[in-house]
Amino acid sequence: MQDQLSLTYNQKREKLLRSLIPYYSTTYGDAYLIDSLEGMNEIPANSINLVITSPPYALEFKKEYGNVNKVEYVNWMLPFVKEIYRILKDDGSFVLNIGSSYNKGIPTKSIYQYKLLISIVEEIRFHLAQEFFWYNPAKLPMPAEWVSVRRIRVKDSVEHLWWFSKTPWPKANNRRVLKPYSDDMLRLNKKKIKKVQRPSGHTINGSFNKISSGGSISPNVFEENFASDFLTFGNNSANDKYISLCKKNGIKPHPARFPEYLPEFFIKFLTDENDYVLDPFAGSNTTGFVSEKYARSWIAFENNEEYLNASRFRFE
Repeated sequence: MQDQLSLTYNQKREKLLRSLIPYYSTTYGDAYLIDSLEGMNEIPANSINLVITSPPYALEFKKEYGNVNKVEYVNWMLPFVKEIYRILKDDGSFVLNIGSSYNKGIPTKSIYQYKLLISIVEEIRFHLAQEFFWYNPAKLPMPAEWVSVRRIRVKDSVEHLWWFSKTPWPKANNRRVLKPYSDDMLRLNKKKIKKVQRPSGHTINGSFNKISSGGSISPNVFEENFASDFLTFGNNSANDKYISLCKKNGIKPHPARFPEYLPEFFIKFLTDENDYVLDPFAGSNTTGFVSEKYARSWIAFENNEEYLNASRFRFE
């Protein structure tokens, strides 16, 4: 399969990374078996339009895909962020998915992700363009001691997605991620809205009667029905093509996969066709797969060969 993919790739376009040999290639992208710091060091400055990634979280318990202690996490992550800043174009964006963590032995939350956020803005000089929240109803009620046993905490079901930009004016177009209008909105538009002042002091005028051909503006909360209207979604798919082919070939799938609709939203929102998208912690390479679907050039870095080899199934 690798030879076939490479042939297609060589016929279609030119590589951004000439010094590295891809583990596999497709029409639009290259996946590399490499440490992401080493890989990013080979990318020219001001070359990438979007970096979207979900690095290992600073969880209390060690995971098989590798995760760093909360105390060390900020210092571990900042070198990657510095490289991301260097390789991004001036109108480029960096989207970071990161989860929360409890402190060891007590029912209180760590603030490691907020320390990282502050460091990214104040030390690296990224701008926080907007914060997003991913509601994932498939999350387990953890830590079990506090949620399921003693029952003194409720289930954590939300993760952060931070959209950073190199300048205050990154490329973005929310017309590409519009939601279908609700039935209530369509009925309201049909009845016509009269000019009225809401209790908040905002004035609603006749312009609200003009429904555009695209839909309503997406919120910054992702929910389960995201596939149909860019709103909640889980990541516990057990029978998609990637999982099925991993099982068929006796390969263990990545245990913490990106849901496809998450990178899809940001790729459509923040990039144009043929723009470059990078995932430095590619895992099962969902970002590369979605980039391929929308004709974006992509680069994936992953240092676990088993995960990278399995990610090829997405492109079969």
